[in-house]
Amino acid sequence: MLPLLDEAARPDLRSLSFSGLSALVSRLGERPYRARQLYSWLHRKGAASLDAMTDLPRAFRERLAAETRLTTLAVDAVQESSDGTRKYRMRTSDGKFIESVYMPDEAGPRSFDPEADEEEPEIRVRRTLCVSTQVGCAMGCGFCMTATMGLLRNLTAGEICDQVYRVNDDLRRLGLPGERPLTNLVYMGMGEPLHNYDNVMQSLELLLSEDGANFSHRHITVSTSGLVPNIVRFGEDTEVKLAVSLNATTDEQRAQLMPVDKKWDIAALMDAVRKFPSRQGRRVTFEYVLLRGVNDSDEDAARLAALLRDLPVKVNLIPYNENPGLGFGDPGAERVAAFRKALDARGITAMVRKNRGRDIAAACGQLAIQGQREARPGI
Repeated sequence: MLPLLDEAARPDLRSLSFSGLSALVSRLGERPYRARQLYSWLHRKGAASLDAMTDLPRAFRERLAAETRLTTLAVDAVQESSDGTRKYRMRTSDGKFIESVYMPDEAGPRSFDPEADEEEPEIRVRRTLCVSTQVGCAMGCGFCMTATMGLLRNLTAGEICDQVYRVNDDLRRLGLPGERPLTNLVYMGMGEPLHNYDNVMQSLELLLSEDGANFSHRHITVSTSGLVPNIVRFGEDTEVKLAVSLNATTDEQRAQLMPVDKKWDIAALMDAVRKFPSRQGRRVTFEYVLLRGVNDSDEDAARLAALLRDLPVKVNLIPYNENPGLGFGDPGAERVAAFRKALDARGITAMVRKNRGRDIAAACGQLAIQGQREARPGI
């Protein structure tokens, strides 16, 4: 048995690029083709352990075990909704909890707009996973349960990708077809993706790789609460879609809901969106969470339409999925319909997102916070 290096000194295989794996394989004295085999096990097959990589020589696997580590999340709990939504609580190797939410849409009409495929309208089956990018979040949005955790740490690229692989594995066990049952990804779970920029970009490289998970850039959307300096940079660095969480139409209103507005106000945000590269017809989606009696009036709709006029954008209206103790409510179907109608009358394309998982703890952060409290009673 080879002696193990200190864990902190061992690179995480799941987070390495193909070139990084190739350099590692070369350093270990293995043939170059071993890097492609290893990459396929990690990102196409989503192997949970080195032992599962049965066509790699045992001696090579023992060297890898001694000199590297493999990020694999533990599925700690699963809740299933009557609408087919499955919420996963996953535990990291250092005992932190994060969430991923699977949302099937087999019916056809597009209802969850950011990842809808305008370029491929013939796609009728969509199985979307909402992934987390951080343990907790530093943005402090008042309507979000995750914000009450604060930011514990960033997720690595390997941990972001492994959410996809653990859920694919679970869906295959449930009988869904294909090596990769998931069709779409949205980076809209716990955390602010553009606050964990380097790891998010590395995870996108891995998930888009033809030799790995092989997602299309048209099937991935990354959401931001409005980190203005990284918006244009993101658009230049990748072709995946961007969604901007707006949620208010005045700075006074938005700053109360989203402290990020105090640093980058609505004018700065809109300027960044105007500069966002829109190659290949890519349009930014604005997400607007409708909160009863807060931002759901006809006046709010009129201001929102004025803000977005002449911008090549879409609006995704999200009826609030109520979080216990935060004091905000769902405006109800009638008010949501009226808000959408007011936008439509002003020439703004808007979709209403289906509110998933009402009968489980589906609002972002609930299940992870519960797990953290169970692991550390008294917090």
